[in-house]
Amino acid sequence: MDDLIRRHARPGHIPLIAIAGAQGSGKSTLAAEAATRLSCAALSLDDVYLTRAGRADLAARLHPLFAVRGPPGTHDLDLLDQTLARLRAAGPGDRTAIPAFDKLADDRRAEADWPVFAGRPRAVLLEGWCLGATPQGPAELSESINDLERIDDPDAVWRRAINHSLATRYARLFATFDALLFLKAPTFDRILDWRVEQEAGLLGIRPAAVPGARRTELARFIQAFERITRHMLAGGVTADSVIELDEDRAVLHIRDHGGA
Repeated sequence: MDDLIRRHARPGHIPLIAIAGAQGSGKSTLAAEAATRLSCAALSLDDVYLTRAGRADLAARLHPLFAVRGPPGTHDLDLLDQTLARLRAAGPGDRTAIPAFDKLADDRRAEADWPVFAGRPRAVLLEGWCLGATPQGPAELSESINDLERIDDPDAVWRRAINHSLATRYARLFATFDALLFLKAPTFDRILDWRVEQEAGLLGIRPAAVPGARRTELARFIQAFERITRHMLAGGVTADSVIELDEDRAVLHIRDHGGA
């Protein structure tokens, strides 16, 4: 990461480095550790979700599934743009508030509770599961790929709206990245195991002790991420470097596409 930042640094320019990867791939850990070690500011796409009220409004206007945070369209990209701009313009004496989201309350934290980055960062690291994802074609969207789409989005209204967001507002965000690293899971099926491991860690138990009913809930939850995740794993991501992971998240291979 140090070499990557050096490659994109220039006078007056703070590099913006994106880290993409499915749930449980280790992108948050990588961003946090690199930020601490290299004097960077780190933030997550997860922390700029629309408020619960904002998503409820979106659900009423577009599709009920937009009440659930996660897919493109459920983020406050204006807030993200403003935060990125402030961090990249910060001086040594500045303090920049970074948005924070409370997943238990399913709502944005009060601004008084946001963490603050002090000074001028060497780089800004943005991590998020769908960063760099490319939109799909109409034919790909027409077929449901799981029960969530078949039952709750039979007319493809939700997934077409997500795809439109990727092709427009999110694509403009992605174009501002100096570089993007993609942590590539071995298979989509492994992602559920990683998500269960995360749950077990939060509960302080072994993954095998996570109740079957909870695993079923998590399996349904990640269906909202399945289409784009599978698309990214198949190559539908604009990445400068692809870091291929094994089932235990160890690095198998790094493919550099020239930009990173």
